[in-house]
Amino acid sequence: MEEQIKNAMRFYLLATKLKYKIRSGWDKNHWNVNSERIESIAEHVYGTCILAISLDSEFQLNMDMEKVLKMLTIHEIGEVLIGDITPFDKITLEEKAEMEHKAMKDVIGDLLNKDELFDLLIEFDEHSTKESKFAYLCDKMEADIQAKVYQDMGCQHSLDDQAGNVVFKSPKIGKMIEDGAQTAFDIWYEWDKSKFDGEPVFVKTLSYVKKNNTNL
Repeated sequence: MEEQIKNAMRFYLLATKLKYKIRSGWDKNHWNVNSERIESIAEHVYGTCILAISLDSEFQLNMDMEKVLKMLTIHEIGEVLIGDITPFDKITLEEKAEMEHKAMKDVIGDLLNKDELFDLLIEFDEHSTKESKFAYLCDKMEADIQAKVYQDMGCQHSLDDQAGNVVFKSPKIGKMIEDGAQTAFDIWYEWDKSKFDGEPVFVKTLSYVKKNNTNL
């Protein structure tokens, strides 16, 4: 039992360090959200789970929600070791995937069900099954919703007050602004909306978030 407890506690203590790691998208090098405390990675993970439960409740999506929630609960554990890498941080998708997969294995360690957990993480990354695609879209949608929450709280800077924001080095972002993006959320919306094509629940949810104030 001692070895099993050691393995369990190692995984728990490493994975829960996500409570203290900040989501990079909101930090001073990205959107520089004007708030005393910005979202941790663990809070994002919690948000993805709540979003999955909410959508499944209302739309009866007929999928293995236990699998979805397990996938979402562990989908960011590699960030314990490598941090939250955004698409604007000069790291290719291939490099990021290699770093994440190595970090995932390191955090999972010698748990008895390590193979199951790692396979779930790979399935999530590939989002080729019904459950993994749903989980992947919940992950993307949750970030978009949080961008709107910060917008509605008055924490997002205007687009002409973005000194030091590495996001603005992207030609794609520049084109969005040329095409009429007026707020930080507009950019998040335009960046991710194509990911939800063919998924009416997500398309309509994102549209609802765009049109409505999120401050309850």
